[in-house]
Amino acid sequence: MILMEQRTLGRTGRDVSVVGQGTWQLGGDWGEVAEDDAFGVLDAAVESGVTFFDTADVYGDGRSEQRIGRYLKNRPGVGVLVATKMGRRADQVEENYVLDNFRTWNDRSRANLGTDTLDLVQLHCPPSGVHSSDAVYDALDTLVAEQRIAAYAVSVETCAEALTAIARPGVASVQIILNPLRLKPLDEVLPAAAAAGVGIIARVPLASGLLSGRYTKNTVFGPEDHRTYNRHGEAFDRGETFSGIDYATGVAAAAEFAELAPEGATPAQTALRWIIQQPGVTSVIPGARSVEQARANAAAAALPPLPQSALDAVRDLYDRSIRAEVHDRW
Repeated sequence: MILMEQRTLGRTGRDVSVVGQGTWQLGGDWGEVAEDDAFGVLDAAVESGVTFFDTADVYGDGRSEQRIGRYLKNRPGVGVLVATKMGRRADQVEENYVLDNFRTWNDRSRANLGTDTLDLVQLHCPPSGVHSSDAVYDALDTLVAEQRIAAYAVSVETCAEALTAIARPGVASVQIILNPLRLKPLDEVLPAAAAAGVGIIARVPLASGLLSGRYTKNTVFGPEDHRTYNRHGEAFDRGETFSGIDYATGVAAAAEFAELAPEGATPAQTALRWIIQQPGVTSVIPGARSVEQARANAAAAALPPLPQSALDAVRDLYDRSIRAEVHDRW
């Protein structure tokens, strides 16, 4: 097994690898993945030093959680922290974010993952008002007291939501979209989280694959792939698909970003390295559908820090190509 840098995940007090393993792909929303292939991805991640899996109860309607549960049952003692999410199984209204529903959702996730106590449960991009509700945090505290969960956190769509959650003393971490095409969290969210001792989990790090440099304006994705059916936010928040950027704009920006990759590194690894070295980031959670992708993602942790010239070039690219389209939206 390869050793990877570990950082404390906020108020959980537990260390996790700077590159984690996102498992949305293993649920099937990016095209079908066979169970043996899913186990291969998880094995490759763990062998590469990953100690953090991120999942959700709606990824493949629970298939992602179930596969992680079966994987960990067969490999006891691997020392992986599993973060799941809840809330998207119900209509997205504040009235559904109540203790009884939390218990029901927790019971399902605990069964899927094969554990009595969930390591970390994140509210899954709930309606904005949920983040400021005293009753919601009281309910989450109750789940901790009942030992259903060890800690709780939030996954957010906007910087304002992140700042509201960070101010809550029980929130262990915040998951937010952050990548070289989505820089707004750098302005206030990351500094606020660092000051409060709250972890930052960076999701959609490759802008749904754009930053891999493998796609062109003519690339076609399968009908069950969210990059087809959610391109304009038809199924869920648009920011989850290509970071909310117009596809043609994103392809052009990604091609320019690819030129910044240092010798021996892919554009995807360069994007992950850029995220890792942002002050305040705890872990970045790229997904993978193959063993090769999982290993390549993990290898980004061993790259040397990008020089200041590359960081400046990312900022310039964002300011020229992306800011006007997306900055104010989030």
